[in-house]
Amino acid sequence: MRKMFLKGWRPIFVLLLLFFMWEIIVKKADIPDWLLPAPSQIFAEGITGWAGFSGHVLATIKLGISGFAIGVGFGLLVAVLLYVIPFVREAVYPLLILSQNVPVIVLAPLLVIWFGFGMLPKMIVITLVCFFPITVAALDGFKQTAPDLKHYMRMAGATRQQLFWKLELPYALPSIFSGMKISATYSIMGAVISEWLGAKEGIGVYMTLASSSFQTDRVFVAIFAIMALSLLFFGVIILMERLLIRWQLKGGE
Repeated sequence: MRKMFLKGWRPIFVLLLLFFMWEIIVKKADIPDWLLPAPSQIFAEGITGWAGFSGHVLATIKLGISGFAIGVGFGLLVAVLLYVIPFVREAVYPLLILSQNVPVIVLAPLLVIWFGFGMLPKMIVITLVCFFPITVAALDGFKQTAPDLKHYMRMAGATRQQLFWKLELPYALPSIFSGMKISATYSIMGAVISEWLGAKEGIGVYMTLASSSFQTDRVFVAIFAIMALSLLFFGVIILMERLLIRWQLKGGE
């Protein structure tokens, strides 16, 4: 943790340098605010407009967490089924990979046509974004279980269910958390995309209204909020990983 803290100043320094250069270029080139606002104007808008923006942030957080939970659960279920039933894996896994070549933003209008403007199409969008990294990571984790340990448990008389719950699943936890980290960052993006399907509040709605009225500073406020929430979700998953699989982390050190 201390090493991460000591190294953390480097990206922060680079980020501050980029903001400084951005500020100077906008001021010196006299770029219009509606085209490219200065960082100082963006941060000022974020502070002064927080009262109206906070409700949109909370709506996106709730939507993202709900979709992430459903996506993780569905992804783990699919991974277990594909791992336990080999012929299903051989038939379905290529189709899962093929499905990821279809952009979610293209499917959004179809989901509205099929399911309307309610909560269901929004949950489907976030689930589609989140479940694939979990499924792939969990499958890889199951396959990486040490053969010697599996052989030892079979020699001890362990059943197939005991082998999975007591060895293969715990052994796959680091891989599962790796997939969860990716899905956690995707969940916010998926929530924002889903809010374009007709939501009444959320960062996606806020961004759409701001861009249509050429309030570019508010658009950047929304972008920075999405980035911050993605990093926050990512950090929460890292904390959960450190709490739940300390034995694995200590063994790796």
